[in-house]
Amino acid sequence: MQAATKTVPSAQAILQAWTPFKALVGVTSVHTEADYAQARATLDKLLNEVGEDESHPLAEVLDYLADQVKAFEDEQFQIPLASPGEVLRFLMDQHGLKQEDLSDCAPQGRISDMASGKRAISKEIAKRLAQRFNVRADLFLS
Repeated sequence: MQAATKTVPSAQAILQAWTPFKALVGVTSVHTEADYAQARATLDKLLNEVGEDESHPLAEVLDYLADQVKAFEDEQFQIPLASPGEVLRFLMDQHGLKQEDLSDCAPQGRISDMASGKRAISKEIAKRLAQRFNVRADLFLS
């Protein structure tokens, strides 16, 4: 059984629909930082409106723009591989924390050894660190 195909509109008809859409949204593809900023702002508005409702009339616009943003991020913001100790040091630095500030996760001496790479981070401590920094626990595991 063959699926019925819809009539394909002319290129001119597509252009007549696309041009005002692009003018309204402000960005339909993301190639520059300015495009990225505009797309992210538009995504935020769409997310506030659409939420989790995949049947919402704007859900496909949200998906399209999110795909454009993701492609740009994948190209521009590649995350280098890092050891668990490097991840821990980075997060501590970003949050302005010292080893003793993580006493709720592990003793200071153990944090020191893990941050320097002298000691592996156990699954239990990885879970605590993940909860503390609101990240995935596997970032702390080799």
